[in-house]
Amino acid sequence: MDAEPLDARAGAVRARGRRLRTVRAYAFGVAGLLLAGCASMPDSGDIRPVQASQGVDSQVRVFGVPPADKASPAEIVDGFLEAMTSDDPQLETARKYLTEAAAKTWKPGSAVTVLSSGLNRVGTRGEKDPDGPRWKVTGKKLATVDEHSAYQPQTGAREYEEYLQLIQDGDKQWRISTPPSGLVLSESDFQRIYMPVNKYYFAGGTLVADPVYVRQRTDPDSRMDPTTQTVQSLLAGPSRWLAPVVESSFPTGTELRTGTKSLSYDGQNTLRVPLNDKANNVAQPQCKKMATQLLYTVKDLTGSRLDQVELLRSDDKSSSLCSVTEVSATAIAGRPKIPEFQYFVDNEKRLVRMKLDVSSEDPQVRTEPVPGPLAALPVVKVSSAAVSHDERRAGVVSEDGHGLYVVPLVGSGPMPPPVPIGKAPTLTAPSWDASGDLWVADRDPQSPALWRVPGGTGTPEKVQVAGLDGRRIASLKASADGARIALLVEESETSKILYVGRIERPDAKGDLSALSVRELRPAAPQMVDVTAMSWAPRGRLLVVGRENGGVQQARYMLADGSMVAASLPGATGLSAVAVAATEDEAKPKPVVAFSEDGIVWLPPGAQWRTVALGRAPVYPG
Repeated sequence: MDAEPLDARAGAVRARGRRLRTVRAYAFGVAGLLLAGCASMPDSGDIRPVQASQGVDSQVRVFGVPPADKASPAEIVDGFLEAMTSDDPQLETARKYLTEAAAKTWKPGSAVTVLSSGLNRVGTRGEKDPDGPRWKVTGKKLATVDEHSAYQPQTGAREYEEYLQLIQDGDKQWRISTPPSGLVLSESDFQRIYMPVNKYYFAGGTLVADPVYVRQRTDPDSRMDPTTQTVQSLLAGPSRWLAPVVESSFPTGTELRTGTKSLSYDGQNTLRVPLNDKANNVAQPQCKKMATQLLYTVKDLTGSRLDQVELLRSDDKSSSLCSVTEVSATAIAGRPKIPEFQYFVDNEKRLVRMKLDVSSEDPQVRTEPVPGPLAALPVVKVSSAAVSHDERRAGVVSEDGHGLYVVPLVGSGPMPPPVPIGKAPTLTAPSWDASGDLWVADRDPQSPALWRVPGGTGTPEKVQVAGLDGRRIASLKASADGARIALLVEESETSKILYVGRIERPDAKGDLSALSVRELRPAAPQMVDVTAMSWAPRGRLLVVGRENGGVQQARYMLADGSMVAASLPGATGLSAVAVAATEDEAKPKPVVAFSEDGIVWLPPGAQWRTVALGRAPVYPG
């Protein structure tokens, strides 16, 4: 077969195709487009970028254009790559670019490859394949989304490469016989098509957020709306990364009742969820935990208020298994206690606490030394501290960084002795989890390590961190649920990278002999240097850092490293070296930071204000 370069006319046709295949969600149809071009293959190997729907508004629905009669191999490849970004039911248009056999076996919902930009495609140079032309598509891999809908940022080699084989069918039409195993999307298309949601599972008695991605509109394969997609994902179980440390209350095999495509709210703000027969015989305590998982999973998916979730039996459309209200679910979920105070180290190296007085029109901040042995001076000069979630104990590090003390914040008595950690430790600020364990890292260059003090009073134990490879931990923050820990790791003298690790604890089965932190994953891959971080509501992280060539900013990040959730107003250029937020969702507290101005506050809906002189601000945790 003779070959000729892809000409400018074909490129213009593709551009017009991109414009014509976008319609508003309320439109009733889409104009068709005939693709022109001869059925020939380029022998020059020109690389052509295929930037599908770059920058398209997320409210725009995109439909693929079916292949034209006698379309060239180049047009078939380009049309297929663009059709993968469409909202067609079951991606029917994309399948029209495939052979009959490939269309039947292609499973686009099995995985998603996310590229930092669009695909490049090039014909294999000079190759006379007896089966027909072959095209190579390449790009820079940003991440993958697996069959559990979990996002995994790409580490290591980022080159994406795939070969699409074309053959002619009985009507002499070129079709693709070897499509990618799943979808391949640019980052802009991925963010247009998918949205992040949290599923919730239990770690002990506490709910843990498991972030995943679902289609923003009806899923082409299942025909489920976003809420139903999310519930289906919840029932399927946790993501691979989180699964070793959490459990679901739903019996194995629990699914939505056959035929369920949509879930809706009634006039009493109740979501009713019909389940199959696997859940018919669960006891009430277990059923209420199931309903609690569902309530927390779906309550952020709607602009409507959700007061109650009711689970329905498989054998009767109106027969209830159980229900929970938002109030009763809060007790079951084991959410962190709403903090009474914020804490920081003042200029006299004392641990103090502060509280906002809202009794007047001009709110005032009241500060006072914490009660207990730390109230007396001089005792121990403090450089950093962490306060337990019940606000009854503090873990403090001495001014020289060598001593860790666990001190009661109630009653009186002498200062306790230091906790024995390492030979000559240089300690980070400590952190408490909700189970009462205290975490701290030793930055000693000769023996850097992560330590845990069980219950705050037990014998300190060194924690194995898989993948740390001798690098030092600059700071850390355990999540309130005790299932994850955020580690700020020194990559070089000038760069710190934020990771989130999974905390695996020994269990009664003896599957684990020691506590460990595993599968570190980058939590802010967009940033080349992170200076401070804190856990925030809904399993997010509040991160202070900068992108390559940028200024320092404070942003909420999704803990799977997938995207920026929101930026703090007025934080650009904020020289914060410490930041603190609460994980409480019901009553948000001000973000607290330490900058060159001292302790600064950002109340919800307000602006930054300096509230005290000091350093190392923390909330309980």
